[in-house]
Amino acid sequence: MRYLHTMVRVQDLQESLDFYCNKLGMLECNRIENEAGRFTLVYLAAPADVNVAQRTHSPLLELTYNWDSEEYTGGRNFGHLAFEVDDIYKKCQDLVEQGVEINRPPRDGYMAFIRSPDKISIELLQKDKPLEPAEPWKSMENIGTW
Repeated sequence: MRYLHTMVRVQDLQESLDFYCNKLGMLECNRIENEAGRFTLVYLAAPADVNVAQRTHSPLLELTYNWDSEEYTGGRNFGHLAFEVDDIYKKCQDLVEQGVEINRPPRDGYMAFIRSPDKISIELLQKDKPLEPAEPWKSMENIGTW
């Protein structure tokens, strides 16, 4: 398992980029504009976490900017922790066997969500490409929130 990123929602993207990049010195590594979903994702890394030769950067801070204004209360500005796993089905099965509830099953062979005892959302992402959708995961419904 490899730690990937922490996501936080931001109210003002330019102000946040000024803070994280210009003041803290983080570097923008990737940006995704999703017009249909009406959001922008900006991935930042600390300079020491960027390997220019290998074109890698990890762990990342994911800034999520929702284009439509929303007031974040009750911790909604903090999104989730993300981990890459070698086999998402095996990892989810191991978690189930240990009594962990899978809130968003890996129906797509790629992504699942669980929650910590303190209700912190944790995203599990399949390393490399998604696995073929498989039962019992592809038929499972979401449980609760994440």
